[in-house]
Amino acid sequence: MGSASARSHSHALAEGYVPLDSSHVRLQELGYKQELKRDLSVISNFAFSFSIISVLTGVTTLYNIGLNYGGTVSFVYGWFIVSAFTMTVALSMAEICSSYPTSGGLYYWSAKLAGPRWAPFASWITGWFNIVGQWAMTTSVDFSLALLIQVIILLSTGGKNGGGYEASKYVVIAFHAVILLLHGIINSLPISLLSFLGQLAAIWNVLGVFVLMIVIPSVATERASAKFVFTHFNTENGDGISNRLYIFLLGFLMSQYTLVGFDASAYMTEETRDADINGPKGIISAVGISVIVGWGYILGITFAVSDIPYLLSEDNDAGGYAIAEVFYLAFKKRYGHGTGGIICLVIVAVAIFFCGMSSVTSNSRMVYAFSRDGAMPISSLWHKVNRQEVPIYAVWLSVSISFSMALTSLGSIVAFEAMVSIATIGLYIAYALPIFFRVTLAQKDFVPGPFNLGRYGVIVGWVAVLWVLIISILFSLPVSYPITIETLNYTPVAFGCLLILVVSFWLISGRRWFKGPVTNI
Repeated sequence: MGSASARSHSHALAEGYVPLDSSHVRLQELGYKQELKRDLSVISNFAFSFSIISVLTGVTTLYNIGLNYGGTVSFVYGWFIVSAFTMTVALSMAEICSSYPTSGGLYYWSAKLAGPRWAPFASWITGWFNIVGQWAMTTSVDFSLALLIQVIILLSTGGKNGGGYEASKYVVIAFHAVILLLHGIINSLPISLLSFLGQLAAIWNVLGVFVLMIVIPSVATERASAKFVFTHFNTENGDGISNRLYIFLLGFLMSQYTLVGFDASAYMTEETRDADINGPKGIISAVGISVIVGWGYILGITFAVSDIPYLLSEDNDAGGYAIAEVFYLAFKKRYGHGTGGIICLVIVAVAIFFCGMSSVTSNSRMVYAFSRDGAMPISSLWHKVNRQEVPIYAVWLSVSISFSMALTSLGSIVAFEAMVSIATIGLYIAYALPIFFRVTLAQKDFVPGPFNLGRYGVIVGWVAVLWVLIISILFSLPVSYPITIETLNYTPVAFGCLLILVVSFWLISGRRWFKGPVTNI
């Protein structure tokens, strides 16, 4: 057999044919023709997930939450607890990705693993949770960048206590619009250029973390002791919560929000060479390297923390933005001005910009695949590709919806903050559904790809599903007492509305025409 195969291969080359990439062949077996340009290497695939995880984005954005709920203990130990369980989710997803390397990702996996009877509904609910979670993620990332730009301007003009310029909520939303516009333009470029920018983003995130974790504690004149960093537990949260376990668990949100978005490797599989091997590698390496780099960043910054109540106070120069105040004070106390701290914030801002860019890329590929299977209104438009083989309409739809979501901030910042939790919970539920089907309905029928967990696949899968269930409950709990309109955690409200809309849409209309993923060969 081997010699016959070799002769056939030689004959094909002699005739001028180029043998198909293994994942190109697998895509045809799954019923799809190759429409997107398969031009990404394993490094590029990893880079997209790594730049969406972006520890500089997640940790910087939610450092206040970690400081408020548990403080340094919440950072140092909570990070590893969350990381360990997140890795079980990543491993399970990587195993499924190896078997089904399509840009449909999670919703396609659910359809295949749930079996013919449940495939349409499983695919529908996974897809909609995933796509809304992704839109919320892009919204929260780009809005976080808009807020950081506002803080950079505030500090550059003298700080809050020096009469610096404080942008109104309308100016912040304008910043957000410009950022999204730039991300739309960049994502309209050919995939080869996006691949380059994705790799640049990964390098920037790694180098940025190392620069900041060394520079900030080195410059700081007042450094925290090792005892403070590794043992201080902050219970003075001002939110009426005193139970230490409850406080510690609430602090998990910073870590869990950071370690999300690694499903991007799955959506880029139709543009990745040898995706049945390189897709899983991208998922696992993005999480693993982020865990190590993230812990280093957390430790480096936390050694420059000295006064938690002051950092969280809205009366400081950064208006209560804790990490910005840490950077600014470190340089101001040593050199008499905070210019160095502002430059450090610009490093973070660029990382967040790259994160939002990659998030839009991931969004658009999900919209492309979901609409290719007819699951979205005006599906025929959203899955069209342009001459550069880019799903251009899907890109601009994602940008438009993310801008619309951010408009909630004009009414209530509390309502907008629920976006962070929705992004985290919505995406993790979408991660967990195909894993749940793999360990239940498909336990005996699942055919693994080149990457698989062997006999441990079911055990790891169950741990991943239970973890997602725990964090979904945890991030829906009250974060402040007494509970009022202003302090209510709107996450369960928003999540409940999303669930009702998705299921109602299915019962009223979707079940009549949506049959799950539709092959196009």
